[in-house]
Amino acid sequence: MGRAAGILMAVSSLPGKYGIGSFDQEAYRFVDFLERAGQTYWQILPLNPPNHHPLAYDSPYQSFSTFAGNPYYISLDALIQEGVLSREEVEAVDFGNDPVKVDYEKLYTRRLPLLRKAYERSRIAEREDYQKFIRENAWWLDDYALFMALKAFFQEAEWPDWPEDISRHWGYAIDYYNQLLYFDIEFHKYTQFKFFQQWNALKAYANAKHIRIIGDIPIYVSFDSADVWAHPQLFQLNEKNRQSAVAGCPPDAFSADGQIWGTPLYRWDRHREDRFGWWMARLWMNFQQCDLLRIDHFRGLDEYFSIPAGKTALEGHWEKGPGMAIFHQMWQNMGYKPVIVEDLGYMTESVRQMVKETGFPNMKVLQFGFDMDDIGASNDYLVHNIPEHCVVYPGTHDNDPINGWFAGLSAEEQAMIREYFGCEKTAKGKMNEVFVRAGMMCRAETCVILLQDHLGMGHEARMNDPSHQEDNWYWRLRPGVLDEETEKKIFEITRRYGRLNWDADSVQQRQWVK
Repeated sequence: MGRAAGILMAVSSLPGKYGIGSFDQEAYRFVDFLERAGQTYWQILPLNPPNHHPLAYDSPYQSFSTFAGNPYYISLDALIQEGVLSREEVEAVDFGNDPVKVDYEKLYTRRLPLLRKAYERSRIAEREDYQKFIRENAWWLDDYALFMALKAFFQEAEWPDWPEDISRHWGYAIDYYNQLLYFDIEFHKYTQFKFFQQWNALKAYANAKHIRIIGDIPIYVSFDSADVWAHPQLFQLNEKNRQSAVAGCPPDAFSADGQIWGTPLYRWDRHREDRFGWWMARLWMNFQQCDLLRIDHFRGLDEYFSIPAGKTALEGHWEKGPGMAIFHQMWQNMGYKPVIVEDLGYMTESVRQMVKETGFPNMKVLQFGFDMDDIGASNDYLVHNIPEHCVVYPGTHDNDPINGWFAGLSAEEQAMIREYFGCEKTAKGKMNEVFVRAGMMCRAETCVILLQDHLGMGHEARMNDPSHQEDNWYWRLRPGVLDEETEKKIFEITRRYGRLNWDADSVQQRQWVK
């Protein structure tokens, strides 16, 4: 497609009245904004339902299911229009009083009961499109819906703490609980039907505007999930179905002590024996939802960091992953698919070789370029070293927005960055413009900008801090911020550096060009 640009923002960060971004009119307005601003891509975070376990902290990277969609994203306005909810009962619910912060606890306790009301009034079982959906998706939906019903029935206990017959997924127990919890199971199937119905409509609208969706697939899944419960043989578990080792990473730029993610590790030998069947289904499902796919923590497919259960990250070690075998299987099953490789800022030679063999573009995050010990020819993340075949980001959802990050640097570091860019007189609060311009003008085919960096926001708008588990994932855009002035500003810099989505060719774009 040649040079192009996009914006990174989670669906949850969209503005709106009901506590979290959703597939309502604000989402459609954002697509219109992207078109008028000349963008080609909307990069989102995982669409899966967040796990409410205390150690998951509502992260989209720790989900109850790698196949299911987040029911919080279902548009309540659409349900009102369908007549299964009234506007009065929706507006009577307290979703939180901060328009720029998601209150996940209130969503969990108050939004789901509204969806339950909608289900009970929907007479959904009579609809052929619903019956078609549950037939075509039974391969993952049956386990997910039963799992969620069982979670509520057993008072949110983790699945290994359920009675042995159902925790071990025995057939007669599955039959028993399918009957006992029938209406609870049907409710969760209903939420998935509505999620995919609304998401597919939004994606079709975006694609019609020549906006392509970049999805995000976490490399790992949550331990307390339908995936691990239904397929324990694919994960490193002990005889009690508890994790024998967990995922994480050694000390790095984000954390001096390393990180413990707590997610189970794969039994890659079992996946190979099955020709990566579960992984192929997972990739296929994500490609149905998105146009391109960013693979989170790509390095973990080459080698992964294993931390013995109950130990610290300092006691972990590296083990070999599946390597190219998983992609050879993907190409055999699905043909070539567009993938972006996540780059954590440290690339081993074996990872470099794997990226080269796949032919996938990898990420180049400009913030990683300013290590005081290496700002020369060997630094892959400095603007003058960035190649054409990559995707460049000033920063991502895991980074502080540029202005917040820059303000937290030492005077020496700030001076070094100013000298590199030749912007000694640029105010601290304007450094976002320097980095956005650098990303847009560099050789990389694709440039994706965190929306907060286009808007010049600071630390208060950080989405995720990998070194801290709490207070993440809650940032939302304040209503009314994306005005015509902002559209025109983004359009102009996108045009200046040859990244316009001319396929969109909107009336507003043509007017601005004149």
